[in-house]
Amino acid sequence: MDELIYKLKQEIIEALNLEDMTPEDIDENASLFGEGLGLDSIDALELIVLMEKNYGIKLQDPNQGKEIFKSVKVMAEFIQQNRTK
Repeated sequence: MDELIYKLKQEIIEALNLEDMTPEDIDENASLFGEGLGLDSIDALELIVLMEKNYGIKLQDPNQGKEIFKSVKVMAEFIQQNRTK
């Protein structure tokens, strides 16, 4: 799981062009939106594309994203349970 979390952090930095960040800068339990990493709705779309492209996971219900993108750790757990790649 730790390996997946680290990989996800790297992919998020790359997909969202967070150039001044390293995976170590991202707290796996911190919120991705609002107070935490401060992502917005455009970033959420990028995360959906990232999950589909890298892990073969297609979100059926857009409202699912609110739960899945709570934190990097929650994302990793969801990917682990649902990945097809």
